[in-house]
Amino acid sequence: MAGVTDRPFRQLCRQLGAGLAVSEMVTSDTRLWGSRKSRLRLDHCGETAPVSVQIAGGDPGMMAEATRENVRRGAKIIDINMGCPAKKVCKRAAGSALLRDEKLVADILRAVVQSASVPVTLKIRTGWCPDFRNGITIAKMAEDAGIAALAVHGRTRACGYHGEAEFDTIADIVSRVKIPVFANGDITSADRAREVLNYTGAAAVMIGRAAQGRPWIFREIAHFLATGERLPEPTLDEVREILLTHLGELHRFYGELMGVRIARKHVGWYLKTLANSESFRKTFFQIESAEVQNASVHEWFERRITRGAQAA
Repeated sequence: MAGVTDRPFRQLCRQLGAGLAVSEMVTSDTRLWGSRKSRLRLDHCGETAPVSVQIAGGDPGMMAEATRENVRRGAKIIDINMGCPAKKVCKRAAGSALLRDEKLVADILRAVVQSASVPVTLKIRTGWCPDFRNGITIAKMAEDAGIAALAVHGRTRACGYHGEAEFDTIADIVSRVKIPVFANGDITSADRAREVLNYTGAAAVMIGRAAQGRPWIFREIAHFLATGERLPEPTLDEVREILLTHLGELHRFYGELMGVRIARKHVGWYLKTLANSESFRKTFFQIESAEVQNASVHEWFERRITRGAQAA
């Protein structure tokens, strides 16, 4: 997810049980890679293998070039984004906008696979709109082109993130192709992950928004699928340590100024999962220093933990 799954967050998710964490979407136009945003998105220093880099674009030649360059830089998996519903992406005939042009999809898939010396995966939605669900067609094209695995979000581009994800189309796709299919959309718990896997027959589930503020969801799902047992919710002590570790990595990765700003949204997501945190969230968003951010989080949790111990 652009703006979310940066290197610090990917590393944290891997540590907490994610089997694979794909990079933020990177433009296929290598002429733009000199920008600060692209340089950070292309930074995989010390990242847990295998490194999976997601590329986006609508020109087969550019997508092929971006593939070769990312592999040269160490990518072990190339992931093609044909699922992003954002207007600024779709306006450039990229992301899920590509689903309207099946010939262009085929051209891009062939160009990327032929340019890659590593596996290529693909992320799609079920179609452009509810009246044009061509996910099965795209999935077959992907398999024929040599795509190694396919992730499918259970909404069309027109649906955005509104309404509920539907899994009938994903189940149909699973039954029509032999490559692994990953089900995505509204999977917010271990129980839901099991339900979706059983219903669709998918090889795995992919988690996006549900990990914001709850990166431990990966270990909960992995443990439940492996054992049938539900892990307890993390204690306040553990949430504090996870959050402070994440906060420190954001500050180190982005630097003081940018790190403080980006930390606000991540900490906000954590706090949304905790009762009676609204007042602290508003205070935290006004802090301008990395040191003060760290101290304020530590102190707020310490007060909560102390009150809980006293009440017990």
